[in-house]
Parts: sequence; structure tokens; C-alpha cells
Amino acid sequence: MTKTLDDLKAKYPGAATFKFGDSERLSAELIALVRSGRKTGTCGALRDFTEGGEAMPVAGRKDIALNWDGTPALVIETTSVVIRRFCDVEAEFALSEGENEDLAGWQRDHSAYYERNGGFWPEMDVVCERFRLVEDLAGEAQ
Repeated sequence: MTKTLDDLKAKYPGAATFKFGDSERLSAELIALVRSGRKTGTCGALRDFTEGGEAMPVAGRKDIALNWDGTPALVIETTSVVIRRFCDVEAEFALSEGENEDLAGWQRDHSAYYERNGGFWPEMDVVCERFRLVEDLAGEAQ
């Protein structure tokens, strides 16, 4: 049975919705990484979590990740949130994002992402979120 966004919001009161990435291709890649169990972390520029922006992640809250077309893809539960400067992100967290094999690759790809989406500087604050997959809406629950 396909679950609608309204069904999910009723099941997970207080859930925020969001999309991974900044393109259809990147979004699909990141959702696939979560489904595979390789991606258990994500981060965003603190500036994007201001009034009118994305909802700040909160440990213990379940949120709904959307496919690029706005349909529900996954439900995740935030397990921790830390704000730190980009230049202070450690390899252990960077690798939890599942996108790169090392910290240098993560820094390269994420600095390019931030540059495309409002600007980048090494001392910028980023919101580092750890999460677990709760429900895969294309398959079975976790």
C-alpha cells in the first residue's frame, strides 16, 4: 500500500519534510545510499536553517525525505545534531555521509555544493546530523 505524505505526517507527528541534494540526480543517489545503509549522516549550511528555511534537525524526531518529485521516499530518525565549522568536520562524520572514500573528497564535493548553494568559506558553520532509517517507502520497514 502506497503511503501518502498526509498518511506519514499522521503517523509521525511533527515530522519535517526535506530533499537530499540540489538536483534530481544527486537526490536519487543520496536516497539510494541511505537505502543501502551506507549513508547515516548528512549536513547542511547553518544559514539554510533560518526562518523560512529548512527545519533544524532535532535528535529523536522522525522526518520524511522526499524524492525530487516531492513524493515520500524514506522516514529517518535523527540520532544526533552537532554544529561545527566546515574546516573542523572530522573524517568519521564525513565518511558517515557515504558519498566519499576520504575526508579530502568530502571537503572537495561539499565545498562545491555549498558554493553552488549560497557560497562557501572554510569557517562556515554546518549542521552535522546523524540519523537512522526508520521506513523505506519503496520497500520494507527497518
